Amino acid sequence: MFVIIGWLVCLGCVFGIFVAHGGNMGPILKALPWEMGMIGGATLGAFIVNNQMVVIKSTMAGVGMCFKGSKYTKDRYMELLALMYDILQKARKEGLMSIEKDVEDPHNSPIFQKYPNVGNDHHVTEFVTDYLRMMVSGNLNAHEIESLMDSEIETHHQEAHAPVGAIQRIAGGLPAFGIVAAVLGVVKTMGSVGQPPAVLGAMIGSALVGTFLGILLAYAFAEPLAGLLEQKLEESAKELQCIKTTLLASMQGYAPQVAVEFGRKVLLSPVRPTFSELEQHVKKK
Repeated sequence: MFVIIGWLVCLGCVFGIFVAHGGNMGPILKALPWEMGMIGGATLGAFIVNNQMVVIKSTMAGVGMCFKGSKYTKDRYMELLALMYDILQKARKEGLMSIEKDVEDPHNSPIFQKYPNVGNDHHVTEFVTDYLRMMVSGNLNAHEIESLMDSEIETHHQEAHAPVGAIQRIAGGLPAFGIVAAVLGVVKTMGSVGQPPAVLGAMIGSALVGTFLGILLAYAFAEPLAGLLEQKLEESAKELQCIKTTLLASMQGYAPQVAVEFGRKVLLSPVRPTFSELEQHVKKK
């Protein structure tokens, strides 16, 4: 919703002030379909050439994410930390082998299914169960697991940010494609030098619409989308960091209630539950 509102504000200010100062929208509207088709087609072709299919698909999915609200809310993080508390508490009371069934089959685990928002999230359950499995096996120490976690989070970061880079390259190319459209418009105008000045003026104005569109699409549409998508992807990385900090604290011997406090401190302040809120949520569950 805010993306659309921002675009409407941008377009309203640009074209509204242009008209208010006596600008004529006629030449712009007349040239718009042709210039848009030329710039959009060239951008689409370059986008396909520049990216592998997996990046193209993830970019389309990423653009869709920009129009949805964030799922990383305070309630979600309270569920995540409560899940971590429950499973670490069970391991502490009954031994690490007691959580083996939960780790091997989280979709049928009473602990994971008690928190459906995170328990049914593929990325969360995979990340948690992979490292709990290593803890159960007992073959790796905390430093080795921390290094492995960092490597996986870095890989996740690189993969998740491929769509951001793709959109940023689109934003960088749009002004150039706008210039290409403008140059072709000038070439067309130069072929009509015998026309009256009024006709030539309209043709030159139409040619300049290409440059205008390229710049507007780049800095009002593509670049802001890339920035918003990057912020959303940083939220997903923060969730993995929360899990990492909690598990490492547990491996270093801290009690579950202290380990989840380590994880809580990693979260950003707008979505970080207070100590009391988390404690009440865990007791309620």
